[in-house]
Amino acid sequence: MKVYLDNGATTEVSPEVVRAMQPYFTKKYGNASSLHQFGRETKEALDNSRKVIAKKLNAHFEEIVFTSGGSESDNSAIKGVAYASEGNQIITSKIEHPAVLETCRALEEEGFKVDYLDVDEEGFVNIQQLEKLITKKTILVSIIHGNNEVGVIQDIQKIGEICKENGVLFHTDAVQSFTKVPIDVRAVNIDLLSLSSHKIHGPKGIGALYVRKGIKLNKLIHGGHHEFNLRAGTENIPGVVGFAKAADLLKFKDIEKMIKLRDYLIKELLKIENTKLNGSLDARLCNNVNISFGFVEGESLLLHLDNKGIAVSTGSACSSQSLEPSHVLMAMGLSHETAHGSIRFTLSKYNKKEEIDYVIKQVNSVVQNLRRISPLK
Repeated sequence: MKVYLDNGATTEVSPEVVRAMQPYFTKKYGNASSLHQFGRETKEALDNSRKVIAKKLNAHFEEIVFTSGGSESDNSAIKGVAYASEGNQIITSKIEHPAVLETCRALEEEGFKVDYLDVDEEGFVNIQQLEKLITKKTILVSIIHGNNEVGVIQDIQKIGEICKENGVLFHTDAVQSFTKVPIDVRAVNIDLLSLSSHKIHGPKGIGALYVRKGIKLNKLIHGGHHEFNLRAGTENIPGVVGFAKAADLLKFKDIEKMIKLRDYLIKELLKIENTKLNGSLDARLCNNVNISFGFVEGESLLLHLDNKGIAVSTGSACSSQSLEPSHVLMAMGLSHETAHGSIRFTLSKYNKKEEIDYVIKQVNSVVQNLRRISPLK
């Protein structure tokens, strides 16, 4: 049996999404900026897709800027605000996605001041520390919504309120949470928000950035006046159409199914001795399970599970080549040994209980075998 439980890295493209995209490769291939009928029909598809994404966020049509994915959206939000502002301080957290952390580090090299918020043992950011760090020079607060490694969902309502009270812009990376957790950008005072298609059964290479009306943002890609003059380049119409279709497909019943399988997987894996759930059990993404297995090296467990046809991760896919322990788990106070023994299982709406039963059985067997030969005991 083959079981894919690395949906936090990327997802299978839904058949409905593929069908929706196909005409825009071979029949409806005009440039959306062209005035002829070929351009007009792709411009209509672009506009309709933008409306779908905007509606999901309770945003306005012109507040959705299509990008190449979550990393570009994060870069565009953070650098765009930094280069357009007079202040020089940015506040983020120690458990952000590398697309945020590396962008902030690059800005530090240019003279910007970046403060990194601590998190507690469940992965929640220190709200009191945020309030103390905000000054008149603070230009942006960037806090991830649903963490890509441990699935913790931050209280962005509270963070948004603090930012609004202090006149500071608030950006959140919602790549993992979009469609899995309801997001109303107006109700929670979000100014900028990053999205990605390939985490929700859409195509790779397409994402979006929500930019609240009136925000001054320097663009990173210069050229034509595409995307409301915020991102130059001929629009990826098949990708945009696929993204919108994927966003529209995920239903509440899919969320309920993933929660049920998630909780079952957690309950059964924690029956194994010397295991620990990482992250909050209550405020957690519907598809995320992150477990530390004592006296086991995570990479070894991953490879043995791969031999059994099971795909999992030892951390975020964007940093999986690193031998360093997860920066998220370390920020949460785990030891090097515990962090190195952690595995991330991320489900999708397509997973079945039989698959989860197979995973539980194989994890149990592999962990016991690895512990017998482990030098860590």
